[in-house]
Amino acid sequence: MPPESNHSFRPLPDPRSEEFTSALRQRLVAGGQLEELAARRAERACQQSSERFDVVLARLGLVADGALCTALSDLLQLPLVPAESWPTRSYFEDVVPEAFLTANRMVILNDEGETVRTAVADPFNTTALTALAFQIERPVRVFLAPPAAIERCLENLHGRATSAVATDQAAPPDSADDAGADDVRRLEDLASEAPVIRLVHDLIQRAVESRASDIHVEPRDDSVCIRYRIDGALQTAETLPVSVRAALSSRIKIMARLNIAERRLPQDGRIRFTARGREIDLRVSTMPTISGESIVLRILDRESIPLEFSELGITGPERTGFEQLLAEPNGIILVTGPTGSGKSTTLYTALKTLNHTDRKLFTVEDPIEYRLTGVNQIAVNPKIGLSFASALRSILRQDPDIIMVGEIRDLETAEIAIRASLTGHLVLSTVHTNSAAATIARLLDMGVEDFLLGSSLKGVLAQRLVRTLCNACATKAEVSDIEATRLRRLAGHSREPGPIDVREPCGCTACRGTGYRGRTAIYELLTITPALRDTIAAGAQESAIEAAAVTSGMTTLMQNGMAKVLNGETTTHEVLRVTRAADATLSL
Repeated sequence: MPPESNHSFRPLPDPRSEEFTSALRQRLVAGGQLEELAARRAERACQQSSERFDVVLARLGLVADGALCTALSDLLQLPLVPAESWPTRSYFEDVVPEAFLTANRMVILNDEGETVRTAVADPFNTTALTALAFQIERPVRVFLAPPAAIERCLENLHGRATSAVATDQAAPPDSADDAGADDVRRLEDLASEAPVIRLVHDLIQRAVESRASDIHVEPRDDSVCIRYRIDGALQTAETLPVSVRAALSSRIKIMARLNIAERRLPQDGRIRFTARGREIDLRVSTMPTISGESIVLRILDRESIPLEFSELGITGPERTGFEQLLAEPNGIILVTGPTGSGKSTTLYTALKTLNHTDRKLFTVEDPIEYRLTGVNQIAVNPKIGLSFASALRSILRQDPDIIMVGEIRDLETAEIAIRASLTGHLVLSTVHTNSAAATIARLLDMGVEDFLLGSSLKGVLAQRLVRTLCNACATKAEVSDIEATRLRRLAGHSREPGPIDVREPCGCTACRGTGYRGRTAIYELLTITPALRDTIAAGAQESAIEAAAVTSGMTTLMQNGMAKVLNGETTTHEVLRVTRAADATLSL
């Protein structure tokens, strides 16, 4: 007689019963993982779709996978997979097909001899557990794990993405109490395995789990290339057949509420997406090309943004100086750098620091990337005449204390911002330039009067993002005395004397073989001193402004970056790459 799983010894409750549904709901609501309105929404969807309560919660993204898994573990008295128990090799490959494990979201953890420990995402899938026990001819000990953890393990073991079931859904209704036909239709789509729907959801889900900032859907003559931008670098995630090109672009455009019939003009839209209980905003941009529509989805994950200066990499004297600028009652503070250098995140962090109940804060953005509680945020809309300048002009009549302008693009916006700062407001904004000194030169070139700029501008923070070394695999670099001396000289006064910890990338599964994991900011803070104010008023060029700032104690981007190289945070290659330094001989 074939062995059976341990379910035969201790039967599980009926997951469709009212008792189990009520117990799971009460546990999640009491623990704060599920809102009452969302629970009622899920129950209505269960009644209309005849689906299990726990499945509906997962597929509609109403509860994070980890919280749901923990609640099921407590209710069913089944253990969770210990962090150290995930396998590094496959077991029973000759009798258990990979496709079977993938389809049933199962991982064989190890072979204990008499029994086999197995991680499952769905403990009620007893048919699959019985089949597994039959195949390996051993009893099975069941452990619970979130679907994402199982999928990551299968991907690491088999070298490719193996996600079989998309448990996310597109934009939830504005009201958690408004379930209706939309929820049921999404459940039916997933249950019927609608291929394109599942494909798009899987691509977004894997991008979020990979910490990607963008998803690139690139049409080619013979295929569709999917690339993720992770830590600032593009990595190919998947190559799809050309036959899915039209359906893939149409599905994304439907989710973004764009015109699927218009393929000749660029379009912009937004998607609200729930990935394993986390609400994600995606900005969608389409562009017609000769091979089809190129689509880029910018992932705006509020939970992944720390909004703390130390977490962003702004530390030491520069952080102290920047916080002193933010304490000013009025004036303009600018953050500068190229696209993708983290300017918006720095400004949001500044706003979080300044957001107190005795102050009124306004922002004018294009678009609003993250919502901040207690801040009045306005999205510009040029189609109806709501530009940065017009919105800023109206905000001044709203009695604000602090104003954040997404970007100063023209003279009109610059002049209104200056007037606001001169009338008692603190104004934060960005300008696209390559350095702090270049920002001042850029504003003067726009036509801003030098005496107005000198009297209103408090400081400029220029920044770049560099990839940080993976702590799991980075190795100590062999640095000669000559190289160490050169690095210390390049770091200048931005680093205290002492031992150095120069490391180099290696590559492992944690960093996907790149040697880097995560990013940090390097920066230079130009504070307007009386000497600099005189230099600006004299109409000095960019080089003279930078020389005066360095004389006043400013640490340059290069110096700040090299200090982080000496601390073992990043590499000279990364610093030279983002600062566009040409001296390749500095690389170690």
